[in-house]
Amino acid sequence: MEQTPRFAFSFLSPGQIQKELHVNEGLQRLDMLLCAMVEGPPINDPPVNPLPGQTFLVGGAPAGVWEGHADVIAGFTVGGWRFVAPPEGAQLQDRTTGEGMVRRGGAWEKGVVRAREIQIGGKKVLGEQQPAIAVPTGGPAADVEARAAISDILASLQAHGLIGS
Repeated sequence: MEQTPRFAFSFLSPGQIQKELHVNEGLQRLDMLLCAMVEGPPINDPPVNPLPGQTFLVGGAPAGVWEGHADVIAGFTVGGWRFVAPPEGAQLQDRTTGEGMVRRGGAWEKGVVRAREIQIGGKKVLGEQQPAIAVPTGGPAADVEARAAISDILASLQAHGLIGS
């Protein structure tokens, strides 16, 4: 049977018997994946009393009814567990931390936001890292407090990755 390339939804075929089974299965999988929210980091043991609609990330060494379904998204439904292998670029939200997760290089990248720039109110507030700024070392009139304050500002900008070290 033919399937969609990313999430393996079954296509209906002419003359197919019990088409509603395939349509309903597709709707269950779609419900799991649309604005997907998982209940925390990957786990290997299925929860004892999951609720219909809860979705989990299966770890690399699953046990019990999850055995044989490593590194997939598991959703619990009234009809039991549904498993979907996440394609590259799949995005989830971790309900426990509120952090986003993206599937990159066969693993989940959690809490990392990638962007070229960040704008607030149409104004760029964050962009590419700028080159390092030299720490002040002296001049004809030394101002110890000003140098300390400037050094602290530079250290903070470097710690946040806004300028190089």
